This record gives sequence, structure tokens and C-alpha cells, in this order.
Amino acid sequence: MSPFSRYLHQLRMQYGIRQSELAELIGYEQSYISALEVGSKGPPTEEFVERLVQSMELKPIEQDELRKAAAASHRKLIIPADVPEETYWLLQDFRAHLAELRPVQIRLIREILGIQGELGRSVSEPARRLRRRQNKEDIEM
Repeated sequence: MSPFSRYLHQLRMQYGIRQSELAELIGYEQSYISALEVGSKGPPTEEFVERLVQSMELKPIEQDELRKAAAASHRKLIIPADVPEETYWLLQDFRAHLAELRPVQIRLIREILGIQGELGRSVSEPARRLRRRQNKEDIEM
């Protein structure tokens, strides 16, 4: 699941809005909202983000996190033409093993590269708790 998928779902739950209500509010199909939330669609257009911001009257911090999550959810990487050949081989190896990487390995890679931590545990933690709660409800039913 992409950062945008998680954050969109989190916002919707936080504001108590159903997918169909959100779709009507911003002028998109409910199926598109669903596809964004499950991650089967790539990040949305800037127009979608702006409609979401305006329609839900998001706070400045929520707007910032939403835009960061959308930017972090791009699936394609453009490599500058002037990088060394080793960069291409590194990226090839990375692509080959991407699905196998564990969170601890990702954190170590980021630490080695001196890259700041992910957008925020505040974005992913509530979604994780929500899934646990849903699983418990499924068991009880």
C-alpha cells in the first residue's frame, strides 16, 4: 500500500466520510477512490489533491502530509543521465530484490544513505490499528 493510499484512508476515517460520499463531494467515481485506497491506482493528479483539500477543508498540516504522501507514492524513477554506471547496476539489484526487503533493511539503507525517516508513523500507525480492529471485528462476527 502506498503512503497516499494509507493517508487517504486515514483522512476519510478521521472525518467519518464514506467512499461514495467523498466521491460525490469531489466529483470522482467511488471506484476511483477505492482503487486509490487499495493502491491499484498510482498517485492522483494534482487536480484530485486540490479538490480533496478544498472539499474536506483540510488543515494546513493535513494538506502538507497529503501532498507529501502523494509525492512519495510515485512508482517510476527517472535516473539523471550523468550518474555513474554503478548507479544503474545498484538500481537493477534494488528492483530485483524490492519485494523481499523488510522494514529493518529499509531503515538501514536509509540510515546508510543519511536519508531522513519516512513521512511519518502518524500516517501509517492509525491505518495499522484500524486493520487490527477490523480483524478483531471479523473474528467476533
